[in-house]
Amino acid sequence: MDLKELYVTAELAKLALSEEEALKLSEEVSRMLEYFSMMMKVDVSALDPTSYILQKENRTRADSVITDNSVPERLLEMAPERDDRFYVIPNVL
Repeated sequence: MDLKELYVTAELAKLALSEEEALKLSEEVSRMLEYFSMMMKVDVSALDPTSYILQKENRTRADSVITDNSVPERLLEMAPERDDRFYVIPNVL
C-alpha cells in the first residue's frame, strides 16, 4: 500500500500517523495484502464450509397457550413491592 492510500485510509479512520508510523504501517499492510493475494490463489471449491454466518433454521420453540389464569397473580405475588395490580419501581427521572 502506498503512503497516499495509507494517509487517506488513516484520515477516514480518524487516525493521526507520524511519518515513521506511516512507513512501518505501509510495509505491514503491503505484506498482509500479499498474503491475501496468495490465499486467493488456493483452490477451495471442493471443500465443504466449516461454519455458516447465518443459521438455516430458526432456534425458536413452538408457541404454547397457557390456560392457567393465575399466572399473572403469581407473578405479582413475587414482586418486592406493588400497588394493587401494578409493580412499584423507583423513579427514573
